Amino acid sequence: MSHTPPGAGRAPVEFLDVRALTFVEEPTPVLSPGEEGEVDRLWEETTARSPATFDGPLVACLGVDRPGPGELVVRWAPMPYRYRALRRIRPPARVPGSVFVTALVPTGDGLLVGRGSPDTAAPGRWSLPGGAVEPPPAGAPLDVAELRRHAVRELVEETGVRVGGEEPRLWALTRSDRFGGLGFHFLCPSTSSALVRRLHAGLSTVQAGDGGTGPELDEIACVSSAAEAGRLGATADYLPQVLDRYFTDGPA
Repeated sequence: MSHTPPGAGRAPVEFLDVRALTFVEEPTPVLSPGEEGEVDRLWEETTARSPATFDGPLVACLGVDRPGPGELVVRWAPMPYRYRALRRIRPPARVPGSVFVTALVPTGDGLLVGRGSPDTAAPGRWSLPGGAVEPPPAGAPLDVAELRRHAVRELVEETGVRVGGEEPRLWALTRSDRFGGLGFHFLCPSTSSALVRRLHAGLSTVQAGDGGTGPELDEIACVSSAAEAGRLGATADYLPQVLDRYFTDGPA
């Protein structure tokens, strides 16, 4: 079954059918002197606009291999956030892809989505709660369990919603058509939309009172279709297809 939204051309992301995942760490990519200078210059521009921007390290996808049906080997490396400037320097095929997690939180009114605040990397863009993956502690493996822990942590930090550490299950894996970024999407237990809104409001009040930059998601909503999410405004590239698949096929 195709999950490409009607009227769309080439899908922004593809769903990967994976039953066995392996993660292999590789060295951080080496930049040429010219690239290093340009990355530093672009980073100075970024921090001038948003002084709180964090410079990693993050997990970057250097490529994927498919040794057999349902098998996927992810080659990854730690990479400073500033290396994302390579998207403006190199051809898309030579840019390390991002690795991120999301949390799908069903409510009685639909799936939870949030809008990035002005201080985030994607201000005004609607997405599922989640974020870029950081490398695991020294000596610890990068695996699905670590990605799940990261998704649970992001959900708490962005919405205040807490779930059991073993409850979310890996529901889908997407790959970006442009830069090859990998999205690991975890399905959480259902909760009430009223509770979610109350928790997010309380989180926003606490963060504002602490003198911080405010919540990463400055607004939340519950949607029941990809079209409904699209009417909210700009969305993450994966969101229409993930929502379309969820509401077409269900959470199974």
